[in-house]
Amino acid sequence: MIKINNHIEIVRSSNKSLSSMSEVSATAIYHSLSKHFKTVGITIVNNIIDLATLVDKMPDLVFLGVEFIPTNPELGIDDPDKIWISDYLEDNNIAYTGSNMIAHNLQRNKHLAKQRVLDFGLKTSAFYLAEKDKELDIDNIGLNYPMFVKPHNRGGGLGIDENSVVYDRASLIFKVDSIRNNLNSDSLIENYLSGREFSVAILKDLGSEDYMVMPLELIAPINEKGSRLLSGKVKSMDAEKVIKIVDPFIKNEVSNLALNVFHALGARDYGRVDIRMDEFNQAHFLESNLIPSLIDNYGSFPKACLMNINLDYDQMIIQIANLGLSRYDDTLFSETEIFIADNNAPLKIPNPNVLLSGQI
Repeated sequence: MIKINNHIEIVRSSNKSLSSMSEVSATAIYHSLSKHFKTVGITIVNNIIDLATLVDKMPDLVFLGVEFIPTNPELGIDDPDKIWISDYLEDNNIAYTGSNMIAHNLQRNKHLAKQRVLDFGLKTSAFYLAEKDKELDIDNIGLNYPMFVKPHNRGGGLGIDENSVVYDRASLIFKVDSIRNNLNSDSLIENYLSGREFSVAILKDLGSEDYMVMPLELIAPINEKGSRLLSGKVKSMDAEKVIKIVDPFIKNEVSNLALNVFHALGARDYGRVDIRMDEFNQAHFLESNLIPSLIDNYGSFPKACLMNINLDYDQMIIQIANLGLSRYDDTLFSETEIFIADNNAPLKIPNPNVLLSGQI
């Protein structure tokens, strides 16, 4: 096989609070890219010196697995002067995979993402931000029990457990205090959505402005308090059941909302949007992940690609890389354009710069 003459650096952090890509994921991506590109490396970026070293390598593409680094390591993710890697790479004319800083910032701060979604006229449950440095004004939250409480800026189910669904004042205070004390995070408090949960993988079609929208239903095991939640423990164990959606009405509703949210957040190329229904089976936006887990046969994004369009792991990784390269380089790996047109194909939706309405 003749390999493409491009240099790709996979970027992650050894600091777990910063990295959106695990060592396992980076290694798997490396093996896939190495089959098709001449030069592939993995760079650990923990600080500005590491970032400068990355730029000195002058890769054709950075496969992004870190959103930002703090200028003050002691502040970590709370550093107001953090350096967004996407911005840094753009300033140095280096291509990267996925979305830019604006979309990543919305993804990272879940309350900002929810407000953006509301501003675009899309559905998400009512919410309140309980700031960690302020006393909880519990009488002015304006929400009804049961509520759902989670950290406002953590991913991977971190901080979500059997105590996340709260039914009274005492349990609400307990969970907010737990998030503040254990994670040093503000708490996002929402009206609890009791219905079915979905994860929607979104991947741009190389060479067009169309997007592949690939939904799956996720069913978490019942916890000791009778709820089905995608907690950190459930996600780390990959314990949720994954089901392909066959009902065309549900598929349309979930897919429409997911793609509209994707565009409202200013996302590009690929990402995941999570959705949950209320007791009336109306779909609501939960949160997004624009650097989703990319481990073969693990996590909902690779599974959605495989179950919806038979796009295997290597093809998925090459597709994501080529989308990044296409903004700077006309040399693309044509074998990735393999989306299958059959009754099980994902929804292919035109005009990604405008919101959708009605049925697809």
